[in-house]
Amino acid sequence: MLVGVTPGHVLAAETDDLQIEVTKKGLGKEVVITQGAREWFLMVEVTPENTVIVRQEKDHDKYLVDESETHDRPLAAIEVDAAITDYINSVKARAKKK
Repeated sequence: MLVGVTPGHVLAAETDDLQIEVTKKGLGKEVVITQGAREWFLMVEVTPENTVIVRQEKDHDKYLVDESETHDRPLAAIEVDAAITDYINSVKARAKKK
């Protein structure tokens, strides 16, 4: 479970030379993971009408992934947390392989 430290800031950690920062953004959250010149970004933006999820991955200044998806309903807080946790775990697994 992610616990608030200061208003808007949720979690900052460093594991396996990955720096992870999760920030609360309104009803959603944003995560930035860095490892040297590599950066992974996930934003879950929740409005009363829908949810937009943006994923980006870049190495130096080159984007390797830049995609978004829109859900026709707002995600619940537990679903946002699950999406963030799944994303962090997938980045950790992929970063170890390289």
